[in-house]
Amino acid sequence: MARILRSPLGWILLLLLAAAALPWWVSAYILGVLTVSYYFGVFAMAWDLLFGFAGEVNFGPTFLIGLGAYTAGILDNTMHWPILVCAASGALVATLGGLLLAVPALRLRGPYFGLVTLVAVLLLQNAIVIFAGVTGGEIGMNVADVLSIDAATNYWIGLGFMAVCGALLFGLSRSAIGLILQASGQDAIEAAALGFNVTKHKIAAFCVSALFSGLAGAMLVFYEGTASVDTVIDLAIVVQIIIAAVLGGRRTILGPAIGAILLVVGGEALRPLGQLNTFVVSAIALAVILFFPDGLLGHVLRRGERE
Repeated sequence: MARILRSPLGWILLLLLAAAALPWWVSAYILGVLTVSYYFGVFAMAWDLLFGFAGEVNFGPTFLIGLGAYTAGILDNTMHWPILVCAASGALVATLGGLLLAVPALRLRGPYFGLVTLVAVLLLQNAIVIFAGVTGGEIGMNVADVLSIDAATNYWIGLGFMAVCGALLFGLSRSAIGLILQASGQDAIEAAALGFNVTKHKIAAFCVSALFSGLAGAMLVFYEGTASVDTVIDLAIVVQIIIAAVLGGRRTILGPAIGAILLVVGGEALRPLGQLNTFVVSAIALAVILFFPDGLLGHVLRRGERE
């Protein structure tokens, strides 16, 4: 037990166990807020794989999230397939979209890669408005099916989904591929000189990030029962994902999930402040980033290594 308490991963496991018991102690409202934060946690972890390890600034995570969300919702409404099949199809389309975007974009250097991903978000937003007959346009699209109408069930699904995605992404980041990505992100020229195909590994990272982003987007749609630009594609969501990843700790995978939960829960807790809500949350996040450049979990891990 003492070894578990000395390990950050041990604490994370204990927190997951404690979180699993929350439905017996808190209201459905709090469970709903936490459930949304768990899906945002997956968004942030998937983004960290590409930025934290591969070193590529992706300003378009909602392009991938939106592809997965809208594909799953449209298939559910038109084909009436099971939720899992629709969600898997959304993840597949997001992965293909990520591949089509990554191949030409990764040939660019500097800020141009980030600009290409940002433009992709704007194009998807316009496409949703143009094809409003299928997508619902600016109003949004309701889906025929939902994961569950029970708050506790939805909560456990969200928590389990985040835990499984976190375990897979964390394992990948600690594998040989993750080490190559990290080396490529820190010094692409040196990594290429060692014989690694930097571009191939970055494309693979983009596709993996797209897979998890699209799947999480599809799951969020089936939890909320609706998809709209404001909930899955808006640029404000991009900013929230980036802040969550940096706040929790870049290159930790699990840290971004913690950052996302803190942002979503903190924003909801400060909702009575009205327009000051966003200002206070942003100011706190900025202070943490300035004083803890490695992020919350990153700071804890670095401190543990020094001790």
